[in-house]
Amino acid sequence: MKTLAPEMQAHLDTGATTLALCWRVARADGVVLGFTEHDLDLDFDGVVHKAATGFSSTEISQSLGLAVDDLEAAGALSSAAITEADLAAGRYDDAAVSIHLVNWADTDQRVLLAAGALGEVRRGRDAFTAEIRSLAHRLQQRTGRTYQYYCDADLGDARCAIALGDPAWTGTGDVISSPGPRRFLVTGLGGFADGWFAGGKLVFTSGAGDGLAFDLRGHTTEGGVALEFWAEPTVTIAPGDTFTVTAGCDKSFATCKAKFANVSNFRGFPHIPGNDVLQSYPNRGEARLDGGSLFA
Repeated sequence: MKTLAPEMQAHLDTGATTLALCWRVARADGVVLGFTEHDLDLDFDGVVHKAATGFSSTEISQSLGLAVDDLEAAGALSSAAITEADLAAGRYDDAAVSIHLVNWADTDQRVLLAAGALGEVRRGRDAFTAEIRSLAHRLQQRTGRTYQYYCDADLGDARCAIALGDPAWTGTGDVISSPGPRRFLVTGLGGFADGWFAGGKLVFTSGAGDGLAFDLRGHTTEGGVALEFWAEPTVTIAPGDTFTVTAGCDKSFATCKAKFANVSNFRGFPHIPGNDVLQSYPNRGEARLDGGSLFA
């Protein structure tokens, strides 16, 4: 049960209210957008909540316990508000959402109804529908470490300790052309070996994709340096667009040792017994069955 400010409670007690719902969306890149079902823009907390967006939502319901509450919000695709390109590019993935009930005659009178994050977003020809999940959805995500062969650190983070600012691990370049929807010929990476950036990450620093990150499937040098994305970019990548790219890591012990010389920071368990060990049996005379280490 929510406790309302006295002035808000007094307004509700009149029976003739001037109330409207307002939504605020804060993206990971720092962009904050506001929307309202009212027919005029509402300005509070430094954000203008736009009325001309066709934004609406389903019923807001909340329950006790750890179940994830959710609702759906729908809105029109508009170049002035939420664009199809931004949705497809993932700029709204897991964006923070807050929903207020506001007295549009006095926006100082308002109450926070719900807070959460954007989940699944479905796009149509002229509109979109977004799932808004309550904060309880964080409790369903895995935390902590997993006992596994492969490293569970991200290349360059505090646990990995590789300094990505080192020119050996990071390159910069420009797009020359695009022979295919996911393949781009580039300049600036001529000093790196074939496959060095396969499995790495590319971030555009100019053009329509400025600020967007893409995972790389391949990196080849024969006939010119080419980078291949796992997924086709949802924005137009043009010749001259600049980028930074980091070396790829498949999180295996062998790569950590041979490519990065970073075994002391490897965060996996490369000697964990697998199915081959469970199904094996000793044979008379077989070497290395004296009870000693198998990895000496």
